[in-house]
Amino acid sequence: MKCTLTALTIAATMFANSASAFDPAHLQRLIDTNRCVGCDLRKATLAEEGYGFANLRGANLEGANLSRTHLDDANLYGTELEGANLYQSGLTDARLDGANLRGANLAGTLMWKTSLIGADLTGANLEGAYMLGAILCNTIMPDGSVIYSGC
Repeated sequence: MKCTLTALTIAATMFANSASAFDPAHLQRLIDTNRCVGCDLRKATLAEEGYGFANLRGANLEGANLSRTHLDDANLYGTELEGANLYQSGLTDARLDGANLRGANLAGTLMWKTSLIGADLTGANLEGAYMLGAILCNTIMPDGSVIYSGC
């Protein structure tokens, strides 16, 4: 009985962890091709890597660690980045249109000329973020206000 209970506990733990973790094959695809459209990269660690010009359109990066990652010119259109850590990352000329960045850490991030059309930044940390030339059209800001300029 004790062995059965232990086996069931281990199986339940493995299932729970797999339900909230990224798909390793998707991460390998990104590494190999710099492209992973619609991939599941939840809670993946991509910190301090270079993914310039990457195509991550529609990917799920919820809770991912992208601190100090280079994503310049990346296509992040419609990505799920809720709670992601993008501390001091490079997003120059990146496209984050329609992205969910609720509660994301964007402190110290370089977002020069980044497109954030229709993005949701509710509760995001933008302390020290450099956003000169960023396109903020129908963008929900951290305080819940909506920016309509630049449309």
